[in-house]
This record gives sequence, structure tokens and C-alpha cells, in this order.
Amino acid sequence: MTSYKLKRAYDAASPDDGYRVYIDRLWPRGMSHETFHYDLWDKEIAPSTELREWFHADPDNRWDSFKEKYAAELAGNPAAATLATTLSAHTTVTLLYSSHDQEHNNAIVVRDFLLSDDSP
Repeated sequence: MTSYKLKRAYDAASPDDGYRVYIDRLWPRGMSHETFHYDLWDKEIAPSTELREWFHADPDNRWDSFKEKYAAELAGNPAAATLATTLSAHTTVTLLYSSHDQEHNNAIVVRDFLLSDDSP
């Protein structure tokens, strides 16, 4: 079974990260391609632009709704099935995200989705 970790894209890579997957649509601000270490960048797994912008307008009050709406997007996203299959081949996966908010970000929703019964 795959074990999932969450980590900010700005934090240093570590050997115990396992397979590193960047799951944001936009490149992490200020990071160069030479210094950012990842194995897969899956833009298609990121929240839709509309959902991301809606959430960022009021993250403190929209977190619960964002989780529900994003999980629904993932359930209908063929890229989620592809990602789940790819990640199942790895023992440890670190989901990388750019948000400064470590308690309210899309990586949490992706991890929970991958661990749920809704995941392909």
C-alpha cells in the first residue's frame, strides 16, 4: 500500500520523500527548474482555475466547501485515475504543493481522495 506525505514545494527534497509529485497547475513562484526536484508534475490533477480562485478569495470560510467541490472534480477527472494507477507502484509518495497554508491546501484533498473509496 502506498504511504502519502505532504510537503511544500519550497521545502528541501529528502531521500525519504520517495516519489515526488507536484500537483499544482502553476509553477512554484521563485523556484528554478534546476533547484525544484520532482518526479512528476501533474497539472491536470490541480483544482480548476475557477475553484482555485473562488477558494483563495476566502479560504478560512470556504475550506469545507472547497474540499467537497474539489473531491467532486477529482471523482470526474480521468487524470485522477491515471495518477492513482501511477502512484500505486510506489511505496512512498510525497505530494508537493505551493500554498503557504499547510492546513488548507489542495494536497490534503488529493491525499484524502487517493486514500478514499472514491479513488479509482
